[in-house]
Parts: sequence; C-alpha cells; structure tokens
Amino acid sequence: MAYETLLLERRDNIGFISLNRPAQLNTFSSLLANEFNRALEELEKDPETRVIVIRGEGKAFCAGIDVNELEGKACLDYYRWVGSMEEMALRMSRMGTPVIASVHDLAVANGIAIVAASDLAIAAEGARFGATAVNIGLFCMGPAVVLSRCIGQKKTMELLLTGEMIDAEEAWRVGLINKVVSKDALASETEALAAKLAKKSPLAMQLGKKSFYKMQDLELEKAFELVNNHFALLCSSEDAHEGVDAFLNKRTPQWKMR
Repeated sequence: MAYETLLLERRDNIGFISLNRPAQLNTFSSLLANEFNRALEELEKDPETRVIVIRGEGKAFCAGIDVNELEGKACLDYYRWVGSMEEMALRMSRMGTPVIASVHDLAVANGIAIVAASDLAIAAEGARFGATAVNIGLFCMGPAVVLSRCIGQKKTMELLLTGEMIDAEEAWRVGLINKVVSKDALASETEALAAKLAKKSPLAMQLGKKSFYKMQDLELEKAFELVNNHFALLCSSEDAHEGVDAFLNKRTPQWKMR
C-alpha cells in the first residue's frame, strides 16, 4: 500500500512507521493523519509484525498539527478534522501490537500525544517535549487525554497551561518516556528494544496489552474480573503451554505468529 506522507518498512518482525513531512517538521496534515491511521491498521493486521516503531524523518519527530489547515471550516468540519488527528491515540490503545516511539529533537502538541499514547518511548538527548497550543490561542485538548493518563493531572496541567517545553531528562523523570540515549544511539537502542519484544509470545503481548488498557478506567473489582478472565483465556492458549514447557526444559520457546 502506497503512502505519500509516511515511510513504511518491515524488518525482522518489526514494522517501522516514519512520519515523512520533514520540511513541515512532520506536522499532521489531514493526509498524514489518515495515512498514519491506515498504516497502524495495516501493521496490526500483518501476522508477521510483532512490534511497531514510530519515528520522524528529518529535523524533528513531530511538531503537532499543521495550522495551515485551520481556516475556513464550520464547527462540524472542525470536529471531524480534529477527530481524524486524534484517532491514532485511540487506535494504539486498542491494538494488540506494542508500539514504541523513537523521538528526536521535537515532540510537541500531537507529537507529544504520539509519545504519551505509545506503549514505550525512547528519546535522544536534546529532545524537547511540550503541549504548546496555548501559545497560539488554542489548547492541546486531545493530547491532554493521553498525557493525563501517562504522567498525571498536575504535570499535565502544567504543560497545558504554560505551553512550556521540557527536555528529555525531565520527560524521563515524570514518566513520559522510558529511556534517554545519545543521538547516535537512538536508532540502535530503539531497534534493540523492539527486537527484545519481538522475541516474546505475540499472543501474550497482544492480549496483555489490550487487557491493560481496558482495565485502566474500571473500578478495582471490575478491573480484576476483567484481567482474570483474560488471564484464564491466555492460560488455555498453545503459547502458554509452550512457554511453560520451554522454561521447565530449559529450551527456547517456539511461538505461534498470532
């Protein structure tokens, strides 16, 4: 499937989605938003893809939404437009395939939303993060949804209301990203993490990830009921029995693809 604003690559059970509007700092146009959602769906349906890596081409990871598309819309048009921009966060939470964000230089507005919505994130030294829409008379309402679930209410509100940037070390300290690495090591460190996940049982990761996001907003008793049902289902799978047998007999497990 051809893409105009993305680069899509598959290698060693890893799917790579590269935002590819470098001259516009990989801002979300309507086309990029639609293609990004389509690429996530394509990789989720691919039985050979066990992990997805999101990265940006050129100078920045992603500088948010392309504000050149702002003018000339009615209220309903704005609703549909911004809905397409935020759909990627919903998709990532519903997908079974783990998603890793690999961030360099700049991740603001919808860029920071990608990072918060991803399951894991690695950033290069010098990377900067922000919910900056308030600085131009807007507000990062969509990014706030995933940010608040990722780093908590107070820090999210600080970013939203001030529009100020934080560096990679602060992003790591507050839990927005998992690791800070040198610029030269970003690609290799990201691929090493993706390769580590790709060796795990795809079924266990997919069911476990879906269970994690579904239980987050449930009250305690209902959350345990949900995850216990999911765990029982996983225990009945071939991969569960294969993994336990491999562990007991000190051999490498042979996972099913799905």
